[in-house]
Amino acid sequence: MSGGVVPLKDEGSPSQVAIAGAVAGLVSRFVIAPLDVIKIRLQLQVHSLSDPLSVRGITGPVYKGTIGTLKKILRDEGITGLWKGNIPAEAMYLAYGSFQFSAYKYSCHLLDSLPPPYTLPSSAVSFISGAAAGACATTATYPLDLLRTRFAAQGRERVYTSIVHSIQNIAAHEGPGGFFRGLGAGVSQIVPYMGLFFTSYESLKPVMAHSVIPLPFGTSDAAAGVVASVLSKTAVYPLDTIRKRLQVQGPTRSKYVHGNIPEYRGVLSTLALIWAREGTRGLYRGLSVSLLKAAPASAVTMWTYEQVLAVMQATEDQPGDD
Repeated sequence: MSGGVVPLKDEGSPSQVAIAGAVAGLVSRFVIAPLDVIKIRLQLQVHSLSDPLSVRGITGPVYKGTIGTLKKILRDEGITGLWKGNIPAEAMYLAYGSFQFSAYKYSCHLLDSLPPPYTLPSSAVSFISGAAAGACATTATYPLDLLRTRFAAQGRERVYTSIVHSIQNIAAHEGPGGFFRGLGAGVSQIVPYMGLFFTSYESLKPVMAHSVIPLPFGTSDAAAGVVASVLSKTAVYPLDTIRKRLQVQGPTRSKYVHGNIPEYRGVLSTLALIWAREGTRGLYRGLSVSLLKAAPASAVTMWTYEQVLAVMQATEDQPGDD
């Protein structure tokens, strides 16, 4: 790429954006898969070692902290336990990355083409486009997200023996709606998250590109991605916890590694129940590992996206053989 900083929304053709987004999603998922499993296990835990009354009669594991959860999963389930749900997650990230970047680019161009006096400032274009891209990608890939959560929630005793079995079981016992449990929380979370993320990223990228201070993660793309992700993730984290709790509802709820997951119905009622029974801490359970996951995930995603796009553009610009 040239010395100047080109906004993300102005880079690449639609096909290049889709390919770069898909590759970025795959690479990012592979890197952060173990942290994702740890986060989901913590989010589904409704009890804590600091509350002795809550652990009476509990037969499932009690996790405490990121390192403690990591050790317990390795001890009880082996190293493969850290990659549970990775197959549907890889498929989700592949599709999500492609949908996300394509929808973002399309939305940006659409909003930039608005005639005066309807022209929007750049920050508003980034926010609206990021929110729209996140909503579209989340809805399109949500069944895969739900499968990822359910497989990650399985302990040594399997609820589903394979991807095919899980699809058949959900379709037979929960119907089509079973694949979209918690979608309301997912969209409610992703709209502000992606809006804030892309707005922060577009704003931080040119600033960090000209920073005189050595940047973490090597490049302005990665550093901007990390900061934008941490800020956005913290703001909307309770909705992510609600989504995870809703995704494991249904006839198999008591069969996951946490056998005491309460029955929840709807985003607002789930929020109220978690607040009443577990307090603020319950809504933010697993936030530390989520931020630990979000930083490298966003850094790897944005860095990979920019690098793949640059390679494709460079290859396209090369003159053909005479």
